[in-house]
Amino acid sequence: MRRFTQSALAGLIISSVATPLLAANTVTFSESEKATITSHGPWPPKMTPDPSNRVSGNKSAIAFGRELFRSRFLSASRRHSCVTCHKPNRAYTDGLARSTGVSMVDRNTISLANLRLNRWYGWDGGSDNLWAQSIRPILDPREMNATPALIAKRLRNDAPFSRGYQAIFKSSPSVDDAGQIIVNLGKALAAYQETIVTPRTAFDEFRDALAKSDEQETSQYPVAARRGLKIFIGKGKCGLCHLGPNFTNGEFDDAGIPYFKASGGIDKGRFGGIQKLKKSPHTLLGRFNDNPRRASGIATRHVTRSHQSWGQFRVPSLRNVINTAPYMHDGSLPTLTDVVRHYSNLNEERLHLDGRGLLRRLDLTDPEIVDLVAFLETL
Repeated sequence: MRRFTQSALAGLIISSVATPLLAANTVTFSESEKATITSHGPWPPKMTPDPSNRVSGNKSAIAFGRELFRSRFLSASRRHSCVTCHKPNRAYTDGLARSTGVSMVDRNTISLANLRLNRWYGWDGGSDNLWAQSIRPILDPREMNATPALIAKRLRNDAPFSRGYQAIFKSSPSVDDAGQIIVNLGKALAAYQETIVTPRTAFDEFRDALAKSDEQETSQYPVAARRGLKIFIGKGKCGLCHLGPNFTNGEFDDAGIPYFKASGGIDKGRFGGIQKLKKSPHTLLGRFNDNPRRASGIATRHVTRSHQSWGQFRVPSLRNVINTAPYMHDGSLPTLTDVVRHYSNLNEERLHLDGRGLLRRLDLTDPEIVDLVAFLETL
């Protein structure tokens, strides 16, 4: 009897321990949550040529753009290239808080992956197309410090690059003016950058399995990541800004990060970006847009500056986010845990909300922070 009692007691103890453990390892999603999760795919998305760039998707232009990207040809001093700040082995970033070319700039290097999906480019949206954004660092005095005239002269005197240019654009650099040449080189660079797409991830496998109701496959997804995903689409409301297959709405927001420049003064953010956009000859409204209808420039025509634009910076994609530290426009947060903790403790009083802001203090517990980071790591 005593032996039976001990055995029964042991069974009761095991049962009482196993039940909460089983519950802790079970994460279920409602039909509404499943719909939200599946909206973050499929991946990769179908890629179509950019109508504003006539060499978009052209294999020769892609190869030419890749050579330009790696070469120091576009730097005034011939000491820098696109790879200086966008290193392929570092997820096309440089791992620095603020990138450095000729001198240090005021912002963190943005990864070049999945750029084809953007509407605006740069932390401030100062460009409305990828080829214009590719021109910007070439001409920036702190980055490559070149001029259209210098690049045109150099191209005309470089036989291999000159031949490549002529074969792709069906025009000689000796005939094209400097303004056209710099735009064409930007379009070749853009053609190459459009091919930089992040691979499928553990989340994508889980998302697809969830869409098919494949319980065996969904069970392979880490439990901590599932708990973090539930926070992401629920309590965290992260999907308000980080939505769709690329995990971004492609717009701008004030994330509560100070916008004072390390070099002094204030970074105007989106307010300054719109100002630059309106002055640029390289927008979708201009003569360099290869789409004769200029249809893709509607957003540029109607975008306006407002007080709310101050301190707003681009909502970045979360794909491949584990490999793109440090974070935020100024590189001030070293780790993903720091980023999640920042939003958990967000000071709402300093945001430019004007009653319309999406961000709210999350008040996450330490275990919830760990779980949310576990989810982000699967992207």
